[in-house]
Amino acid sequence: MYNWSIDKRALKKQSTAWRLNQLLNFGLNGEKLNLNLIKKHWKFLSLDPARKKFLRLLIWGKPS
Repeated sequence: MYNWSIDKRALKKQSTAWRLNQLLNFGLNGEKLNLNLIKKHWKFLSLDPARKKFLRLLIWGKPS
């Protein structure tokens, strides 16, 4: 992920959920996601409703 407006070093101490949000909303840029981290922070992810529904289907195999 390439995020030009954020100091990544300062954010290492902050939320993993924020980083997951950034990756899922703005593109992975070749990075791979850890499925366990996504499941752990699922409640805190603020995604587009259609994208969240699609990811829910992929991760847990249930539509809603």
